[in-house]
Amino acid sequence: MPKLNENFLKLEKNYLFINIAKRINAFIEANPDKKDRIIRMGIGDVTLPIAPCVVEAVKKGTDEMGVKETFKGYEDSGTGYDFLKNAIARYYASFGADVKPSEIRISDGAKSDCGNIVDIFGEDNIVLITDPAYPVYVDSNLMSGRKIIYANCTKENGFCAVPDPSCHTDLIYLCSPNNPTGAAFTTAQLKAWVDYAIANQAIIIYDAAYEAFITEDDVPRSIFEIEGARQCAIEICSLSKTAGFTGMRCGYTVIPEELTVTASDGTPVSISQIWGRRQGSKFNGVAYPIQCGAAAVFSDEGREQIKVNLEYYKENARIIAAALDELGIFYTGGKNSPYIWLECPDGMGSWEFFDLLLTEANVVGTPGAGFGKNGEGFFRLTSFGDRAKTIEAMERIKKLLGK
Repeated sequence: MPKLNENFLKLEKNYLFINIAKRINAFIEANPDKKDRIIRMGIGDVTLPIAPCVVEAVKKGTDEMGVKETFKGYEDSGTGYDFLKNAIARYYASFGADVKPSEIRISDGAKSDCGNIVDIFGEDNIVLITDPAYPVYVDSNLMSGRKIIYANCTKENGFCAVPDPSCHTDLIYLCSPNNPTGAAFTTAQLKAWVDYAIANQAIIIYDAAYEAFITEDDVPRSIFEIEGARQCAIEICSLSKTAGFTGMRCGYTVIPEELTVTASDGTPVSISQIWGRRQGSKFNGVAYPIQCGAAAVFSDEGREQIKVNLEYYKENARIIAAALDELGIFYTGGKNSPYIWLECPDGMGSWEFFDLLLTEANVVGTPGAGFGKNGEGFFRLTSFGDRAKTIEAMERIKKLLGK
């Protein structure tokens, strides 16, 4: 009889957003007249359409697949087409990060790579994850049976964890701007983590999926803007939030050439080479038309068109933040991030506040408790919704909470 990987039994029975969907569905079943009134501000899915030049690039790539002379089959390298990697490298250069095209590997999104990257590391590594955290970081390491330690993100430190020099770790997950808290590391804060990783001979797995929302000069767009990061960091990024690719699936991972670990026999091993070997065995690359569209994202025209969508979501975030300011509620995010992380009023628990908003205001958010111990008592709202619905949701919340 096959044996189960019993590490999966350590996971919550359902993924967070499945539990949320069950509560919403139960509410609708009991209150069918409220179905069309519900405003969803929970899942971080975009709502605006793909930029026109990206759509045209995808169409052109698809047309090329229908002509013998331009048809594409398997990629030779499986790491992505050079035209896309060159475009991404130029993008990094635009804000001062030194990344070579050869260090970029195209993927089907940041979520996949954040979960799969640990395949190349031994199960006896100690993994440090900030709490609260995007569930994939925790779940993917629990599945492999690794020991996880947590760095506390709290109201007192503005939900930006600080490294503890007395604590040893081998792998470090960081996300900035952060999901779920919306908090973002300053240059000095991120430099402290890079120095800590180097001192521990650890590797940072840096999730930069929301870098396009950064507005402040002292908040790095990439960890590779930080001195020393090329010795200790892997960066994972996504086009899902940058360019609305949630339904198209394309992202990229950057692994510096000089990033190595030492094998048990003392031999230095390239992380980039090992990751490439893993991907070559388990992944056949991203569709050519999608990569054509992704390259258009980084063109001058694409960046201008995408800026319009990003500004729309940023304004939604400002609307949410302004309502919370009016209510006198503590929050992080709303700036540099599409997420707003608020303290539940009157000492309410996260799920208690979820139920209150759903039943009394017909607004859906995400309970902070679903992101870890330090998320209890907090709540996440997203700015990816429709403008009119965002305004309406905040008016309902203000009315519910007495303003």
